[in-house]
Amino acid sequence: MTSWRGKHNYPARRLSERTLNLLLLNGFFAKLSHRLGLHGKLGVSHYSVELETGKRLATPLRIGFASDFHAGPTTSPQIFADLFDEIHRQQPDVLLLGGDFVSGPAHYARALKAGLAAVQPRYGKFAVMGNHDLWTDETQLSAILEEAGVEVLINRNCPLPTPYETVSICGLDDPWTGTPDIHQTVGDAGEIRILLMHAPDGLLLLDGQRFDLSFAGHTHGGQVAFADGTPVLVPHGPLCRKYHFGRHEIEHNGSLIVSRGVGCSTLPIRLNADPELVICTVY
Repeated sequence: MTSWRGKHNYPARRLSERTLNLLLLNGFFAKLSHRLGLHGKLGVSHYSVELETGKRLATPLRIGFASDFHAGPTTSPQIFADLFDEIHRQQPDVLLLGGDFVSGPAHYARALKAGLAAVQPRYGKFAVMGNHDLWTDETQLSAILEEAGVEVLINRNCPLPTPYETVSICGLDDPWTGTPDIHQTVGDAGEIRILLMHAPDGLLLLDGQRFDLSFAGHTHGGQVAFADGTPVLVPHGPLCRKYHFGRHEIEHNGSLIVSRGVGCSTLPIRLNADPELVICTVY
């Protein structure tokens, strides 16, 4: 059964994605782009976050974060192989996934399933949905992720096991295509809140709620950017240009880390906005 949560599943959107698939010859141009180096080179961005006094962790928590896979005709599957190889090398304690798993039908996520299943961080794998995910069959997509051992968080949180029982992963629904509810998301969360959301615009919905650390994607770092990293274009959302990439300190709140993501949307090209895996060590 297809979910109709929020204002997604637009018929025009599904038609445009089918048309794009035809124009891109079912992924042929994405594979060619990757061979030519136009997908960019996957890298690892490292961050360290020190919690405020009284919340410091006795044992540092190593978080992996990846987002915006866009499995389908716009992204070469080779970039996923590179990503999962890197996750194995980095060995995060927990893996967070920021949504937009597909560009098109939900079954495209099967290209991610084996890699996600093989990754076994000690304290779990958690995901939120992105706008592209909510334009397709969310129920089928969730099932694929769950079969790979990923727990999908929709306006809810999950505590980590000992020794991180004071840490909760809080998954906020997509701000524009979902039905986000920040109070439901963090209502019974632990003392330390790690907020996982698809787009930086989730910050607009906090309604006074606090987080210690937050992760978002959606922006792709512009996907095509100038040599200094300034994005040429950014996706919809009033905060996407301000928070298009990197670490940002949010006033009266914690740090926000925005990833450039992994795959490509609309066009199978990345320029000056390389795909990345984020590794963040929390103390």
